[in-house]
Amino acid sequence: MQHDAEPGEEAARTARSAETEGTAAAEDREPPARPDPPSARDAKRAGITAFIGTTIEWFDFYIYGSASALVLGKIFFAEASPAVGTLAAFATFWVGFLARPLGGLVFGHFGDRYGRKKALVTTLTMMGAATFCVGLLPGYAQIGAAAPILLVLLRMIQGVAMGGEWGGAVLIATEYAPPKRKLLYGGFAQQGSPVGNLLATLAFLGIAQLSDAAFESWGWRIPFLASAVLVVVGLFIRLKLAETPEMVRALERRQTTKLPVKEVLTRYPTLVVLGMLAGTAGVAITYVKTTFALSWATADLGFDRTSFLTVISIALVVQVLVQPFGAVLATKWPVRKAVLWMLVPEFVLLPLMFLLVSTGDFWLAVLGMGLATAPHAMYYSALAGILARVFPVEVRYTGMSLSYQLCTTLFAGTAPIVSQYLLTATGSTWPVVALGLGYTAVTLLGVLPLLARTGEDTQAQQAPTPATARI
Repeated sequence: MQHDAEPGEEAARTARSAETEGTAAAEDREPPARPDPPSARDAKRAGITAFIGTTIEWFDFYIYGSASALVLGKIFFAEASPAVGTLAAFATFWVGFLARPLGGLVFGHFGDRYGRKKALVTTLTMMGAATFCVGLLPGYAQIGAAAPILLVLLRMIQGVAMGGEWGGAVLIATEYAPPKRKLLYGGFAQQGSPVGNLLATLAFLGIAQLSDAAFESWGWRIPFLASAVLVVVGLFIRLKLAETPEMVRALERRQTTKLPVKEVLTRYPTLVVLGMLAGTAGVAITYVKTTFALSWATADLGFDRTSFLTVISIALVVQVLVQPFGAVLATKWPVRKAVLWMLVPEFVLLPLMFLLVSTGDFWLAVLGMGLATAPHAMYYSALAGILARVFPVEVRYTGMSLSYQLCTTLFAGTAPIVSQYLLTATGSTWPVVALGLGYTAVTLLGVLPLLARTGEDTQAQQAPTPATARI
């Protein structure tokens, strides 16, 4: 039975880590000056910076999802039937998620050894370049099989970038935050997801007004090309932010680990697995409700592109508005109680959403999507702070990134393609409903034991005590 480090063990491990670094660490970098404690203004600035950066990265990531539901199958898999083409497009969508754990490991390593800021500047640059190139990529009709191959490669680059982005952005927000408000400030980074998704949906809603011929020939490329402007803005903001105080102290004390992933997998494997399960509802249900539902509604229910993109846009506005209350609730209440209040309603509201959307009525679809959005959105807001408090600072970027990105690969990235397969195979959406409810059940099976191991299941949020979980 392996146990996480107690305070004395933690000090010994820190000393061993310093010895491992040795002369090479001293030659690699000079420790920065000891930082002053961050002010409330610094914390808010870091939170806003994390929010803006993740909004831009998620915009780039989500426009691919909208494009895969609407047009990529026709452009890059032209010889396939419409249903198979959509499945193929969703498969390329999943490729981005397959690459995300790699991004979490690579950038987690550098973020834990050399600092969060450098890793985040690199991820944003990679994401922007890959997204812009998708907008320039010729289709199957122009270059044949090379088109889908290049599309997959660019999607992989997007995935690697996003895999490194999330953990670093959360840490920028939480490691600047006051001790008792880390969970709340983690919600800043999480807010970038619905806002980025909303902007991506609005972008496609705007170009959906074009004729089918114009939309399929050049219109769909506009959001990909326009993202370059947002990336430049994001880089300007990120370059002005200093390294996080907690990471500066870790660098100063030589409190870094030579191989963070080895430390995480040997000392905290149970936390990685529980963290992976804990993220499921927060990330997977979103893709059932947006990427899959967009394809289903426009292909089978008679909604046109504009109508259902509007439905999704309204639901995303609801998410933007209600999501922050999840972090607030988890800060004010015992976290276990807050999690149950946020997730249990999903067992009723998700089936209701599918029933209302299946009527084909615009306003009933809006009602269903809006109601089903609240539970997992509020939980997603709290998720970042929960995971950020699990691992010690010297492996925190790697540990939480690995947990979260494995979750997105196994559950979120597969959600559209599995949902589409279930619908195609059975002709019914009830198996898709069961899939969504399964995601919620898996989440509870992960997050409740995780909270019990970190001592947050029966008490309101307190100052973090890294590596207190009992494995």
